[in-house]
Amino acid sequence: MATIYLSLGSNKGDREKYIARAIEALGACGVRVTRRSSLYETEPVETSSKSWFLNCVVEAQTDLLPPQLMHRLLDIERALGRRRRVPLGPRFIDIDILFYEDRVVSSEQLEIPHPRMAERRFVLVPFAEIAPDVRHPVFRKTIVELLEETPDRSEVRLYQSKSTE
Repeated sequence: MATIYLSLGSNKGDREKYIARAIEALGACGVRVTRRSSLYETEPVETSSKSWFLNCVVEAQTDLLPPQLMHRLLDIERALGRRRRVPLGPRFIDIDILFYEDRVVSSEQLEIPHPRMAERRFVLVPFAEIAPDVRHPVFRKTIVELLEETPDRSEVRLYQSKSTE
């Protein structure tokens, strides 16, 4: 079983529901979530959309190899309505592989660790909540160190669920 970290985000429709449904779908496709961060409302970065995102990071266990995992995640995105028509446009759900153990994978279809995660507070803040001391396999820095050093100054705030108010 490999330990993996995934980032989930949504900025279209019922964002909270899409993230919950994606996490539920992970279990049905061979990915067992073991920890999950809080939800964070995040300023749009690297996107043409003006709608704020909800983001979280999950730790999970899987027997799937990285390419198989990527295909399953794309299947989940499609099942939840993701259409990649507008590059960097609004999305019901986006699931990225951040880490797969300490492996480094570089192919045309897949890059692990995620190539831009160190420049994204919307990934680093929730990641630091659940796994602050995990080390980036290339940079050899912890998630907390990457968060302290990131040039990204976009707003990331803890989300208060509408269902608990």
